[in-house]
Amino acid sequence: MTEYNLYSDNFKEFKIPNYILVPDSGCESLPDIPSCPVLVFINSKSGGQLGGDLLVTYRALLNKNQVIDLLEEAPDDVLHRLYLNLEKLKNNGDKLALILEERLRIIVAGGDGTAGWLLGVVSDLKLSQPPPIATVPLGTGNNLPFSFGWVGEILLL
Repeated sequence: MTEYNLYSDNFKEFKIPNYILVPDSGCESLPDIPSCPVLVFINSKSGGQLGGDLLVTYRALLNKNQVIDLLEEAPDDVLHRLYLNLEKLKNNGDKLALILEERLRIIVAGGDGTAGWLLGVVSDLKLSQPPPIATVPLGTGNNLPFSFGWVGEILLL
């Protein structure tokens, strides 16, 4: 058993069930409703090996389907699929889908280009309640945090 598996139960408040992420995968029962479901987008090539290492760590702690390697899948495809599935589930009376949509948070790990790409995709969706987005700067310049005045701030889940 890896060190990450020992702590994965501590992250149940952040986990999104598979049936929300993968359409037609079948409903699962959850003992608790996650208080802060998070979708993670990582540019695995950013920051040298840090992006790849971060991808492995997040996938070990969360549902592997809620941690997306941006070299494998584009954020617009993921988010369109997610929001279409959420809408379908809500229309079928799934209360968890409604709660998850309201509580959803996004983390994007990469450089300024990666963060800008994801921010643009979320903006293009024109959601009535867009999810909060946190950045994990992994690029070389990382001017975006400075632009927003996030310098010196430590953001934790």
